[in-house]
Order: sequence, then structure tokens, then C-alpha cells
Amino acid sequence: MPINQFNKTIDNTFEQLDQGRENHKFSLMPREVGSVISVSAGIVKVSGLPGAGFEELLKFPGGLFGIAYNIDEDEIGAILLGEDSLLNAGDEVERTGRVMDIPVDNALIGRVINPLGEPMDGKSSANFKQRLPIERPAPAIMDRATVSVPLQTGLKVIDALIPIGRGQRELILGDRQTGKTAIAIDAILNQRDKNVICVYCAIGQRASSVAKVIANLEEKGGMEYTIVVATEGNNAPGLKYIAPYAATSIAEYFMEQGRDVLIVYDDLTHHARAYRELSLLLRRPPGREAFPGDIFYIHSRLLERATHLCDELKGGSLTALPIIETEAQNISAYIPTNLISITDGQIYLSPKLFELGILPAVDVGKSVSRVGGKAQLPAYRSITGNLKLAYSQFEELETFSRFGTRLDENTRKIIEHGKRIRICLKQQELQPMTVPEQIVILLALTGGLFDSIPIEKMQEAEDSLQKIIPELPAEIQKRLLSDKEPGDTDRETILNIAGKILTPFQDKPEPDENKT
Repeated sequence: MPINQFNKTIDNTFEQLDQGRENHKFSLMPREVGSVISVSAGIVKVSGLPGAGFEELLKFPGGLFGIAYNIDEDEIGAILLGEDSLLNAGDEVERTGRVMDIPVDNALIGRVINPLGEPMDGKSSANFKQRLPIERPAPAIMDRATVSVPLQTGLKVIDALIPIGRGQRELILGDRQTGKTAIAIDAILNQRDKNVICVYCAIGQRASSVAKVIANLEEKGGMEYTIVVATEGNNAPGLKYIAPYAATSIAEYFMEQGRDVLIVYDDLTHHARAYRELSLLLRRPPGREAFPGDIFYIHSRLLERATHLCDELKGGSLTALPIIETEAQNISAYIPTNLISITDGQIYLSPKLFELGILPAVDVGKSVSRVGGKAQLPAYRSITGNLKLAYSQFEELETFSRFGTRLDENTRKIIEHGKRIRICLKQQELQPMTVPEQIVILLALTGGLFDSIPIEKMQEAEDSLQKIIPELPAEIQKRLLSDKEPGDTDRETILNIAGKILTPFQDKPEPDENKT
């Protein structure tokens, strides 16, 4: 290139730079920055953010986030959503201008994530198009519809005696290691092919316990329609605190699409303890059992989000199964009584029944469903109407008979029938039963077909009875699942088929030698 042309190009370039510099307008972006005063277990005190609002998300160094929870005149108490090991006093804190939210999308189905939306299953994170705040107001009363459609758990004792409806909140409580999680997992597994999305929220559980639940769901095909939101026992208390709210926002996303959703909180005892820890570190006034005064409110605003929406809002439903752990069978403790008053009934698991091998160890006398028969198939109502009463009478007479008193023939019959009710209500873990299977067994039970079968042959007889379901006419199977009670002809047909199956198991009367 000639030297003259080169000099001319340089001059033009400098001229363009000068023009650009003159025409450029600098836009100042305000940025509110504070600093860390102190760091303690899961809590950070921050100064220098006068515009920060309640529950606003704050950004700390290293990609760490926190929620502004105590807004005082001179400082802010923030709940950390991660480990504080790399955070020091004097570090910079920045406002984000938004509240804590969670990604929601159909791509979450089958995934295991933490309350921040980060994957925990070793798979890559998907690109989510929508995010929802974890704290959302519960639907208004006029936006709700009545609970009328049953949510089948696949467990005879619950579907027959303590029915759960879609949109209901049914508490599962009992001492540790009594099978609370097993009931919830059976309920999830029974939603296969029923167009119900399930969300399992593990709050502060051991990593081995969460891994076992996920393994069971994968083995039985439950992960195809389930989302797992998990926090482990060694996670920060802030993560445990936000976990159920994040899981509920994910569930609400599907409910607002008109889908039916089942969410399990396992368990809210750890959630209450995490909130107590955070409140004490934030110097909030303690109340009963050192819990803060708003411990009732944090659970009520969570569980009130479970509902059945009206048809104008697509008619979706969110059914909640919160789990709570009792100590020494004390269901009148602070947290259990709070949750019993919030929910629409409870399923109480007795350690005594568990030790006797009666699984699921549901104490029918202390369990109740406040929705009741309104959310139960008519086939159950017509067959199991007197079953709970007969079982209660048996339990009272069984206790009385232990004193060694002589019993009349009628009392002995009630006790023998009650023993068979107890055995029929037993069920193995991870083996939910279909509605026709349950109805056939319960109809045979109430019809007295099991009364002449020895106790040791009951399980074998029940297994044989389950195999006759394909032999039932298709019309009868449809009527058992419909909104109409089965007729007398249907009952006679079922009892006749069941009677033929159970006859080989019945005790044959011994021949009387005095008879000629």
C-alpha cells in the first residue's frame, strides 16, 4: 500500500473515533452495594443496603445467594442458601431486585434437583423458559372447587377407611421408623397411568434414605411422572427452609395447566427445626419449645396452597401429604397439633402395630379423613360402611379378652372376624393394589367368606383371590370404578366366584363319631 494512502486511512480512522467519542452518551447504572458484618451458621449480617426489601434475594461472592429476612434500621439479617465457609466479614453484597424463584418446566419430570433448581442426578441442567417465585399466595376461596374425586393410594386400609381426595391435605404422622415414607411412596407408585404428576420433597433427609427412595421409584417406573426436590441433612438450614416452598411452586405450575398433582413433604419436622435454628440465630423471640411465634404460619401458608381449582381455572388439583414425626407417640405435641389443625385429616402410624408386623401400621381409631366418603368411590362406600365399626369393636373386645374371662359364642365370632379384618388390611410395601382387587377382597371379607379360613392360610387365600380379577366380567370391573354403586347382581357374581376360589382354604368340619 502506498504511504500516502496508508496515512489517509489512519487519519479517517482517528476522525471516526473522535466523532464516536463525541456522540457517545454515558449511561450510569445505579448499583446498590453493601458489606458483610458477620457470618454465623447459615446467617449473615449485612450493612449498607437501605433499599433492600423483605425476602429480596441478595448476591454474595462466589455465586452464593441469600434471602433478606430481618430488615432492621442499621443492618439486614440474611438467610444463606449455601455453605458459608468461603464468606468473610467485609465481603461485598449486592442487591438483585428480585425474590427467590425456581425454574418450572415439563423437562423437570424425572429429574432430581435441589431447591435452587440445580441438578443432583448427574445430568446436565436444561434451559428452562419460566421461573416462579417460591412464595406465592394461596388460591382465593372463590377459585376453589369441592374435593370430590378420589386419589387412590393402592393401600386397602387407607382407600377403604381413610379415603383421600384430589385437592385434600392428609397428614401422615407417627414415631420414627414406623413406615411413614413407605405409605407416601406407595401412593406415588399407584399414580402410574392415572395422569397424576408427583413431587417428592425430601427435607433434611439422609443421603442414603433419599437414594433408596429414588431407587425404588426408578425400579417401579415411578420416576417417569415424578420430580424429586431434595436437601440432605448436612445442607444449610436455609436450603431446608425453602425446599417445601420451591417444591410447591413446581407442583402449582402443573396444577395451573389443569393437571392433577400429588406432593409429599418428607418431613416437616426437619423443616420446623431448620426454621427454629434460623430464627434463634436471627435473635427472634422464642416461644413454646423454643419455636418462634410464627411457626404455625409458615406451615399454614404452605399447606393452604394445596387445593382443587374451579373449572374456570382449568380444574387442576394439588393434593398434599405432609409427613411429621412424633416422639413417644405424643400426637399432642406442639408441631403435630399445629399440623393436625391445618390439614383435612391424619393417618396415624402406631409403633405397637409396627412391632407386631401389622403393616402398614395404621391406627384406624386415631386416623380420620375430614373429607371422608365424599372423595370415595361408591363401591367402597357400599361395601365398607360398617367395616370401621366392626374393627373398633374387635379391638375393644380383644383387649377385654386378655383378662381371661369366658366369652360367649357371639363375642368369639366378633373377635375371629376382627382378626381376619386386621390380616386383610395388611399389605406388603411397594405393592399397591388396583381398585377391583381391593373391592373383591373387601367384599369377600364383609361377606364372611374369610371367617372359616384358618389364620395361617389367610395370606395365601388373599393372593389366590387377587388372581381372579381377569375372570370378572368387564362390565362389573367398569362399574366398580364408576360413580355408581355395584348392584346386588354384581355382588352375587363376585361372591360366587370368590367363594369357589376360597373353598379349598376353608376348614372342613370334623365328622361327628356319635352320628350314625
